[in-house]
Amino acid sequence: MPHRQLLHLVIGGELKDVTGIEFRDLSKIDLVGAYASYEEAHKAWQARAQATVDNAHMRYFIIHAHRLLDPLTGEAHGEDHHH
Repeated sequence: MPHRQLLHLVIGGELKDVTGIEFRDLSKIDLVGAYASYEEAHKAWQARAQATVDNAHMRYFIIHAHRLLDPLTGEAHGEDHHH
């Protein structure tokens, strides 16, 4: 039985402050991609995070997009999580 597609987005960018989640410049957000499973998204997140480890302000996040939208109504629900 095939796995159900669960949309995850991986994004990143330079933060204003390492203790927060506010990006320094939204026009420079790095949209890494969209992935059908958390496992695929985590691999992409890990690769980007490791590639930018020298910049303490650079952070990448996994957004559980499937929790945010109901495809039948278009209404948002659930909560966003970052890693």
